[in-house]
Amino acid sequence: MAQKIVIIGAGFAGLLAALSAARLRDEKGVSPADLTITVVAPEPALIVRPRLYERNPASMTAPLGELFAATDIDFRAGWVDKIDAEKSVVNLKGVDGSAEMLPYDRLVVAAGSQGFQPPIPGLADFGHSVNDRAAAVALDKHLQALADRPASPARDTVVVVGGGFTGIEVATEMPDRLREILGQDTPVRVVIVEHGPCVAGDMGDEPRPYIEARLRELGIETIVGSGVSGLDEGSVALDDGARIETDTVIWSAGMRASPLTAQLPGERDTLGRVLVDPDLRVPGAPHIFATGDTAKAATDDKGNFSLMSCQHARRLGAFAGHNAAADLLGETTLPYDQPSYVVCLDLGPDAAIFTRGWSPRTVEITGPEAKKVKMEVNSVWIYPPAAERAAAFQNAFEARTVDF
Repeated sequence: MAQKIVIIGAGFAGLLAALSAARLRDEKGVSPADLTITVVAPEPALIVRPRLYERNPASMTAPLGELFAATDIDFRAGWVDKIDAEKSVVNLKGVDGSAEMLPYDRLVVAAGSQGFQPPIPGLADFGHSVNDRAAAVALDKHLQALADRPASPARDTVVVVGGGFTGIEVATEMPDRLREILGQDTPVRVVIVEHGPCVAGDMGDEPRPYIEARLRELGIETIVGSGVSGLDEGSVALDDGARIETDTVIWSAGMRASPLTAQLPGERDTLGRVLVDPDLRVPGAPHIFATGDTAKAATDDKGNFSLMSCQHARRLGAFAGHNAAADLLGETTLPYDQPSYVVCLDLGPDAAIFTRGWSPRTVEITGPEAKKVKMEVNSVWIYPPAAERAAAFQNAFEARTVDF
């Protein structure tokens, strides 16, 4: 009887898990009929989530059907809403309305993450985000429709809540984007509201001055040490009682792991991620591996852990898929490691910043040169490989072994 690997999710981690499992299967001369690899996701496409802050977010997808066919990976269109670790089955709800129990010998949970929205009055009704494709497309349509409204401070103002990576990239995109829509002479206003003591708090002391200077150069205001207490149609209220007139509030203040992680044994962190073993196995569930945004994994022996990022998701996925296949094929599983950590933060139309290391973070490139790197990352590096078997397997191998 064929052995079965089921992978939940076709994001960066799920895709690399599938390709890595298929690569090891191929390397060991095992027939796809004897070891099946099945990816479950709503559609056979990679949503290029790191680019959803850019223009035309509806186009930020990459088809996977031909790639899966070239590498003998099966695909099922749907969602998993239940994991039964005792019976080794998942409940699959198909996009066509069907439902079935899908058995597995090894399961890789790569179900990703979703935006976190606290119960702030008006946030669900008036807030926007770029957390997923549907939200980013809705924001894009909203921005385009602003041109049909009469000029006003509220129309011409965008408030971004959250001064982390996503918030900064969204905010630095907005001045040019608003002027394209509303007219080059429009007095647009972009404001970042950050609850912490500074924007780019996670970037560290060396990169932060450049980022803050770039925000000033783009005319972006920052309000730190304050949160949001409520939204309505035309304004946002801050914790200190101040109110900003705006028709556009973009929430970028946090993510949470897929709710599926609550069905897994073991400890979870405050983001809902499972604290996995070195080979990414879920403690207490020896046939399940968690990866990508659903896993918190040690990246090295210095106390650093994976983040909810494309960079970590790709490598985590490559290790999880390899290990799921290795476990079934009698091979030794490999401990995940990712000692190198880099950040390339977009800072508007002609600048970015590239840093290396955890703490301290060293600035390596800034300005137009860093922007070139960012454009290559966003348009080449993070996209799936060609739908050709050797290229796909090489991509999976490099995702697991090559450091930036």
